[in-house]
Amino acid sequence: MLIGDLAETVGINPKTIRYYESIGLLPEPDRTSGGYRKYNSEDIERLAFVRRATALDLHLDEVREILALRDQGEQPCDYVVATARQHLADLDRRLEQMRHARDELASLLDTAEQRRGDDGAYCQLIEHQTDNPTDRTAP
Repeated sequence: MLIGDLAETVGINPKTIRYYESIGLLPEPDRTSGGYRKYNSEDIERLAFVRRATALDLHLDEVREILALRDQGEQPCDYVVATARQHLADLDRRLEQMRHARDELASLLDTAEQRRGDDGAYCQLIEHQTDNPTDRTAP
């Protein structure tokens, strides 16, 4: 099967497949006598796994580690579980930050009508915030 067929089968752009090859997620494929990449069912399986893993928000470095463990004959499940736990903790942290930002924005909008007429240099709603923006930590 050629790269276009593989791309269509798995639902990934051929450029993405070439990129995955360049960073080692997919092995260098065999070539036809005309120099075209030639793929097999193992490539379909591997690429489908990469697609599922990235859909779960795993980083390409993490996917590469999972594939390397498998290629070495090791069971990567412990690594996957630990990585998934870390991603879940990161998501929980980001959700909390988003809840806080939402609450702040809702509070700003609640007081918007009270401060009408005080346009400020930029926007009075933001300028009149009581917290110090330098105290915030970046997400």
